[in-house]
Amino acid sequence: MGKDKLKRFAENLKFTTLIQPEIVYPPQDDRLKGKWKEIYFKNQNALVLELGCGRGEYTISLAEKFPDKNFIGIDWKGARLWRGAKTAFENGMNNAAFLRIQIQNISSFFSANEVDEIWITFPDPQPDKEKKRLTSPRYLNMYRKFMTANGIINLKTDSRFFYDYTLEITEREDLPVLFSSDDIYYTHSQDEILSIHTTYEKRWLSEGSKICFIKFRING
Repeated sequence: MGKDKLKRFAENLKFTTLIQPEIVYPPQDDRLKGKWKEIYFKNQNALVLELGCGRGEYTISLAEKFPDKNFIGIDWKGARLWRGAKTAFENGMNNAAFLRIQIQNISSFFSANEVDEIWITFPDPQPDKEKKRLTSPRYLNMYRKFMTANGIINLKTDSRFFYDYTLEITEREDLPVLFSSDDIYYTHSQDEILSIHTTYEKRWLSEGSKICFIKFRING
């Protein structure tokens, strides 16, 4: 393991903005489940998750734009989470946090009606493994367990395959699509939220890639 990674892992232990639960099998309900607003954020503001947040660029930007909401970026790779957690910690952001878990265990960390919105930004499209796609029926059923009745899912992706697949799932499960575009910066370039660019997204845009977006309600 490189020295930079070891340094980041050591720093991560100091950040109050990064929660790293003990790994137990089978997964058990975490002490924060159902109590994020009460224990961690200490307010009753809406709770928004970013799944597979990587360096946390989207989570940080959303938290800056919407100080009246709480944001949690979720990822498994601690060396990447270091960047977002460090920024939130050093800037004293009280509405941004990061959670280091595997997404398939997410039900152990959030309770019924606790989460208002989810962002899924540039996930692995998993072309050969439908069950691992973050908008598959398997994952949607997980999200339903802890999202509010009007909960919203936002997917932003450079994969036309993943975009088409998600549209197909919303149609199959009769989920209301609030907005969709297979080339978001051509049809909706002025949207201040969608115009948040991650490092990888900037690279893809510079290479001429089209960015797709779909926004839908999880509970129909």
